[in-house]
Amino acid sequence: MAAAAVLLVSLLPGTASGQEPAPDPRIGLGAGWLDAQSASSNLELLAHLDKPAGFVNPANPGDFGYAGSDLAFGGDHAFIGNFNGFNIYDISRPTNPALVTSVVCPGGQGDLSVHGDLLFMSVEETRGRLDCGTNPAAGTRFQGVRVFDISDVANPVQVAAVQTCRGSHTHTLVTDPDDSANVYVYVSGTAGVRPASTMAGCNNTPAAGDDPARWRIDVIKVPVAAPEQAAIVSGPRLFANPQTGAVDGLQNTPPAPTHPSGSGWSPSPVTDACHDITAYPELGLAAGACEGNGILIDISDPVNPVRIDEVSDPNFAYWHSATLSNDGKKVIFTDEWGGGTGARCRTTDQPQWGANAIFDIVDRKMRFASYYKLPVPQTLQENCVAHNGSLIPVPGRDILAQAWYQGGISLLDFTDSANPREIGYFDRGPISPTSIMLGGFWSAYWYNGQVYGSEIARGFDVFGLKPSKDLSAAEIAAAREVRLPEFNAQHQTRTTWTPSFATARARFDQLARTCTSTVSKRHNGPLTVTGVTCLTGATVSGPVTVRPGASLLALDSSISGPVSASNAAAVHLYRSTVRGPVSITGTKGSTAIVETEISGPAVLTSNRTGTVEPIVADSTVRGPLSCTGNSPAPINLGAANTVRGPVAGQCASLD
Repeated sequence: MAAAAVLLVSLLPGTASGQEPAPDPRIGLGAGWLDAQSASSNLELLAHLDKPAGFVNPANPGDFGYAGSDLAFGGDHAFIGNFNGFNIYDISRPTNPALVTSVVCPGGQGDLSVHGDLLFMSVEETRGRLDCGTNPAAGTRFQGVRVFDISDVANPVQVAAVQTCRGSHTHTLVTDPDDSANVYVYVSGTAGVRPASTMAGCNNTPAAGDDPARWRIDVIKVPVAAPEQAAIVSGPRLFANPQTGAVDGLQNTPPAPTHPSGSGWSPSPVTDACHDITAYPELGLAAGACEGNGILIDISDPVNPVRIDEVSDPNFAYWHSATLSNDGKKVIFTDEWGGGTGARCRTTDQPQWGANAIFDIVDRKMRFASYYKLPVPQTLQENCVAHNGSLIPVPGRDILAQAWYQGGISLLDFTDSANPREIGYFDRGPISPTSIMLGGFWSAYWYNGQVYGSEIARGFDVFGLKPSKDLSAAEIAAAREVRLPEFNAQHQTRTTWTPSFATARARFDQLARTCTSTVSKRHNGPLTVTGVTCLTGATVSGPVTVRPGASLLALDSSISGPVSASNAAAVHLYRSTVRGPVSITGTKGSTAIVETEISGPAVLTSNRTGTVEPIVADSTVRGPLSCTGNSPAPINLGAANTVRGPVAGQCASLD
C-alpha cells in the first residue's frame, strides 16, 4: 500500500522528479498601449471601452493630467474619475457598457463617491477652478470637494464646492445610522498648505504653532435635501498624542534613514494626513491609511471621530488604503511604495515591500497576521504596487479584488488572515516595451455581479468570475445575488445573504474543500464519520454515525441504513438517498437536506446554527418530519417537501 501511495503521488501533475512547474502566464506578456497581450485566471474580460476623447493624451497615454482614477457606482451607472474630470457609463448591460456623458472639470485626482442624487469629487491640484474652467490662470482657484446633482445623470450640475486648506486627495462618505438627513465627508488632503490669501485660516505652521492646517482631517456636513449648504464642521486631530495633546503624536520621522531596499523613502512615511479612510458606519468603525501609520477610528459620532488604535511597520513606505472584512474582524492596509509611479514588483523586491499588511482586529486593537504581495514579478517597464480593491461578497469567505497598477488585478482570499493566497488574476503587458509609462489599474471593485476596473491609460474594463477549484459556481452565484443601490469603496456596508440554494450550496462547496476522508465508491458496513467525511457518488451499505464535532457531506450518494448525527459540526445531504431514518441533533455549524429521499422519519432537534438556517428543501420523506428547538428554525427556500407522514413543530410549514 505504501508503495502504491508513493506511485500515485509521483504521477500527480507537477510532482514528478525533476519536473518544473509551468511558468506563470503573466510573465513575458507583449507590450502595447491598446494592443498589449493579456493573461487571466478565473477572471473573464467581458467588455472594454477606451478612454473617451478629452480624457486621454494620445501622444502620451500616461499623461498624469488625463489619468483615469477611482470608481463609484449608483444604480445602473458607473462613475469614473479622471484628473481632467469624470465620465459616467450605463452598465445596465455589463457586457455592453455605454458612455452616458463626460464632464470636463480639471483639478486631480478626481476621486468620486455617490450618495443618492449627489456625486462628490476630490480636487487637489492648484489648477482647479471653482467653475471647472480649464484655464488655471483665470477664475477662482478651487481645492477641496465638489458636489454635483446627478438626478439627471446625463447632465450633472455642480451645486456646492467646499474649499479646504490642503485640497482633497481622497474623501470618504460617512453616513450616520441615526441621521439620514445628512451625509458627512471626511477629507484627506495631502497637498501643501495653500496660502491664507487664497483661503482664510490656512496656517502652514509647525505642529506646536497656532492651529496648523496639517495633522488633521476636515469633516464636511452635507444636508441631503440642501447640498448647497455643505460646509466644514470640524477638523479632528486624529494623530494627536493623548497624553500631551501634541497634534503630531504619530510617526514623525521615517523608521530608518533609507527604505529596507536601500533606496530613499518614496513617499516619506511621516504622518500629517491620511491618504485614505474607509468607514464602516454600521460598526461605528473606520480604518485610516495615514502615510506613516495605520489607524482605527471610532466614528460613532461622525463629526468627532476618535483614534482608538494605531500601528506602524518599518517595511511600509506609505500607508495608502484600507479595507475591512465584512464582519469587521480583519483589516487590510496597502503600501504604495514608490507612489504608484515606480516599478515595485521586481524580482529583487521582497514580498513585504509595496504589499498588503493584514491585521486581525481583537477588542478594537490590531494584531498583525501576514503580508500579501502580487505573487508574480513584473517588468522594469511596469509601475506596480498594492492599490485599491474591494470585497467580493462570497458567503463565509473574505475575498478581495485588488488593483496593482500595471501588475493587473489579483483576487485575494484572506479568509485565513495568516495565510492569504491568490485565487485569480488578470494582467496586461506593459504599455511601453522600453520605459515606464504610467498606466495599469487604479481600482478594481465588485459591484452587483461583476468586477469593474479603471485603467489609468487604457479605459474601462468589465470582468466576470469563472468557476474554478478555488471558487465554485455556487459561490459566484451567491455573490451575484447580493445587490446594492450604490457602492463607494471607502464606505463599507454590511453584506447579508438572503437564504437561497446558491448560498446553501456555497457552504457545501467550502466544506468540501476541507474533506479529510472521501468515499466515492462502495463502502460495506457501518460508517463512522470523523473529521470531514465526503461521500461523492458513494454507496454505503450500513448505518452512518456522525461523531461530535465531525462533518458529513453527501452528494449523489446512497446510504442503506440510518443517518444519525449528535453535536456534529455540519451535516449536508444533497441529491442523495437514505434508506432509513435521519436524526440530526445539536449541530453547531450548518445543516441542509436538499433534493434527498429519506425512507423513514426525519428529525431535526436543538440545532444551533447561528445565522444560518437549517434547510430541508425539495426532498421526499417517507415518514414523519419533526423539527423542534432549532435556532434558527428550518426553512425550505420556497421549494416544498413531499412528506408521507405527519409534519410537526418548526417544520409544519415546510411541505
